[in-house]
Amino acid sequence: MAEKRKMDAGEQTTGQRGRRLEKLNLLRGKGLEIFPHHFSRTHLAEEVLSRTEPLAESQETVRLAGRLMSRRGHGKTSFGHIMDGSGRIQIYLRRDEIGEEAFETFQLFDIGDIIGLWGPVFKTRTGETTIQVQGFQLLAKSLRDLPEKWHGLRDKELRYRQRYLDLIVNHQVRETFLLRTVVISSLRRFLDERGFLEVETPVLQPIYGGAAAEPFITHHKALGLKLYLRIADELYLKRLIVGGFERVYELSKDFRNEGIDRTHNPEFTMLELYQAYADYGDMMQLTEEMIGQAAEQARGTLRIQYSDDPVDLSPPWKRLPFFEALSGEIGEDLSSWT
Repeated sequence: MAEKRKMDAGEQTTGQRGRRLEKLNLLRGKGLEIFPHHFSRTHLAEEVLSRTEPLAESQETVRLAGRLMSRRGHGKTSFGHIMDGSGRIQIYLRRDEIGEEAFETFQLFDIGDIIGLWGPVFKTRTGETTIQVQGFQLLAKSLRDLPEKWHGLRDKELRYRQRYLDLIVNHQVRETFLLRTVVISSLRRFLDERGFLEVETPVLQPIYGGAAAEPFITHHKALGLKLYLRIADELYLKRLIVGGFERVYELSKDFRNEGIDRTHNPEFTMLELYQAYADYGDMMQLTEEMIGQAAEQARGTLRIQYSDDPVDLSPPWKRLPFFEALSGEIGEDLSSWT
């Protein structure tokens, strides 16, 4: 409100945010609703890209919504790209097609604004699938700039603290998030198909256990109890086995009040499972098959690249006794330590 009062008083507002606020006021002056609640869309960018030929041939009107990621003008025409949850697609506007007033309104939009639009699909002379915009609607005005196009968002501190910004501008980060979802779904599907029951166990526990770790501690006022955020799911899952559920698993958040770095977070996701009448050999085989299926569904292959090292997840995996493997790595026989 303070910013608006300054602008209404005719005071000079500097910087990119100031210019965006000025445009916001101009759009309001045109009677546009700046943050509408609803837009009816019919297609995602990925759907249009995968069905370009039939959509172009039928001249069907498609309705998309997404963030404006680029824009360039050529006199009476304008090209750009919008990005939705499935990908990016080019858009094309002609002043003669949408009218002078609408064309001028579009010039008030900024990179980062979220818009809805509609029109038929065609291919440019260079073969790029494009929406010929017949109409559009502003869905959300962005009041801050996105990171510069060519250098992107590289500051690690900013990326980790503002993940939403990282997701907007760094495509590979979006791919990692999507990949994680595919892996999690595959793990669940694998266990469900083998008769495992997914359960939820208490997060607040009077006795923490299942691992040697430092817990987070809190206090339950009504019961007057000291409680702990769980550091593992083990104890309650074992109680379910005792109670007659022969195959159980939980994919959940656990918490450890210890050191923190890029690969160690106090809040993390853990998969823990238990199966009656099975020994460690059975569990080793199950783990091989489960991870192999997840890799196959996520990447389409059992041969993946981890950093600079190729990894083949094809079963059976090499099996080594714990102390033998450890001794080989450090060059000292640790069997006498037991």
